[in-house]
Amino acid sequence: MINYQEIYDLLRKEKYNESLQALPSNFLKEISLYLNEKKTIVDKDQKGLFSDTQKVSRKQFENAISIINELLSIREKKVLNLAFTAAKTGLSKKDTENLLRYEKELFESVIKKLEENQNSLALALEGKDEEKDLKNVLIRFKQEVPRFFDLEGKEIGPFNSGDIANLQKEIVDILINDGKAIKIE
Repeated sequence: MINYQEIYDLLRKEKYNESLQALPSNFLKEISLYLNEKKTIVDKDQKGLFSDTQKVSRKQFENAISIINELLSIREKKVLNLAFTAAKTGLSKKDTENLLRYEKELFESVIKKLEENQNSLALALEGKDEEKDLKNVLIRFKQEVPRFFDLEGKEIGPFNSGDIANLQKEIVDILINDGKAIKIE
């Protein structure tokens, strides 16, 4: 099982090296076991024979939590930097071999979002940008419209003739096609 010194050494290595450091394959499980063990000792009666051990364990428990949070935060920043670099230049498989499963998921989702953003920017620069950002449209109702549900299942309305509303583009299209509303420019 992992111990306090090993956790500290992992933080030190991660902190002072630019690349992601390899962690033991069962790192998160080991950390969980270590923290549970320390918490059990800390939660025992303070007046027992092992009160000095409890004090040391309490301090190690508190410090270990801080160290683990710092370690994971440093790694997260490195994963984000790695994803940015990967989206711009591409990476080989070995560049991501030190990622934990959760870090791989973050890495892949950030790369996907960065690539989508790059594609949108390229379209905008080519003048082919669609008005995707326009999610809501301002309309005036031409007739009464009873309550209905929007795309998220939220109830909206009822509306009277002359009422103005800012609704989702998809709903506005339906209302305009049905002759119930007009778009306000």
